Amino acid sequence: MTPDQLNLLVLFACGVLLAGVAAVRISSRSGMPGLLLYLAIGLILGEAGLGIQFDDGQLAYNLATIMLAILLTDGGFTTNWSDLRPVAMKAGLMASVGVLISVAVSATLAMLLLGIDLRTAILLSAMVSSTDAAAVFSVLRRLPIKARVRTTLEGESGFNDPPAIIIVTVVVSDAWNEGSIMAMLGTGMYQLVGGTLIGLVIARIGQGILQRVSLPSAGLYPLATLAIAMVAFALGGIAGASGLLAAYAAGLWLGNQVLPHHKATEGFTEALGWLAQIGLFVMLGLLASPSLLPAAIVPALVIGSGLTFVARPLSVFLCMTPFKMPWREQVFTSWAGLRGAVPIMLATIPLTRNLPGANQMFHIIFLLVVTFTLIQGPTLPWAARRAGVTEDLSPTTVRFDSSPMEGLNAAMLQFEVPENTKLVGMYLADLRLPRGAVLSMLIRGKEILVADGQLRLKAGDHMVLAVPNAVLERTQSRLELLAEHGGLARWVASGRNRRALIGETRPWQTSDD
Repeated sequence: MTPDQLNLLVLFACGVLLAGVAAVRISSRSGMPGLLLYLAIGLILGEAGLGIQFDDGQLAYNLATIMLAILLTDGGFTTNWSDLRPVAMKAGLMASVGVLISVAVSATLAMLLLGIDLRTAILLSAMVSSTDAAAVFSVLRRLPIKARVRTTLEGESGFNDPPAIIIVTVVVSDAWNEGSIMAMLGTGMYQLVGGTLIGLVIARIGQGILQRVSLPSAGLYPLATLAIAMVAFALGGIAGASGLLAAYAAGLWLGNQVLPHHKATEGFTEALGWLAQIGLFVMLGLLASPSLLPAAIVPALVIGSGLTFVARPLSVFLCMTPFKMPWREQVFTSWAGLRGAVPIMLATIPLTRNLPGANQMFHIIFLLVVTFTLIQGPTLPWAARRAGVTEDLSPTTVRFDSSPMEGLNAAMLQFEVPENTKLVGMYLADLRLPRGAVLSMLIRGKEILVADGQLRLKAGDHMVLAVPNAVLERTQSRLELLAEHGGLARWVASGRNRRALIGETRPWQTSDD
């Protein structure tokens, strides 16, 4: 490749990226899911548009898997475990039993209505049985939805890829003729449990390294954090478990720990998540042939309607009723089961195996995703209001950033006092930080104030604390509870947070009494 060709390639790639960024702006204003615009960019660049030929199913699958791992890492890193923990069992049930119910019901309807064989029916149904993390994260996080509903859907989308991938992989392979149901279930269980454990173990090791090593540049911490999650992804795949689930579990663990430069890392993973999402959908759009889409209209509508209006509601009802989920939340959960990159990515697996009818299957799934995302995505705000699952959001979350202090077993903890929290108006004397934590600096605007106990906090104040590593998490918990409950925090605290508030607290500027 000559230098001029390289420059043209860079120019073209950056032009596509900027078009994807512009599509984000358009989608946020119009309410249209961005993935549709990214797919449209891919179609415009493809054989029916600018004429770019891309038909390598194996390469598309490999690249899509890596980009999806980055997306899941970002999704896990930005998910609050305190929100996910109460609904983890629901999300796990929907991601396993719910997928099996959806496949069984959709495959039965496909055979009855389209007259296709069992193998093709299971393949088409399994490809669209899992909700898509890219679509769910990008759409739901723009809506003011109750935390328990949003995190149930996000957790489901993070957990349910392995069952769908296992089903599709087994059905397209020779194991379809010789494998047993129990063997498939055992493989699925191993992938789920193994992927989760590998992700958590690698993340825990990585956390210890990040908290103890002082790197020469703050920009190295986000890179190291992403590398840890991708190590979990790779090791999960090598071990025969789910690498995608390992990446999600690693991101979830790391995102909920007190890590150096946490805020910078969150911004970095979010940026990479957007890049992966844009690249993923543009590539899948390139893979499609518009001339083959008309023949896919009828099967796409039949399978999509059966999934959306019969299989998905039934799976939600059977999985959520034991948890006494209100019927309105069940209706919204059913309608918000968005499909996106994962079904189209799974549709490339038959292409890699040269399965008969694989090309038609790909275009059926492609058209199904586009059609039903166009139907479901823009109606989600209306559906959320009708179902009563919306809530008023205000900037009340305390967002921390920390960095190790070279040569000391301590960290510099920083945060800005948010509006609409009960930290506003509190005297510094009432903070009562854990033993060893010292408020070293209070910045208000461009002025550095003396940390006097009679000083009252204002919204926007920037606080800098020196905190021993042993009490870093308790200090953060203390400040979070003060932001939520103010002076009543010690009376409403419980469990680990109660220990942080009562068991080992001392006056705001700790010293020997």
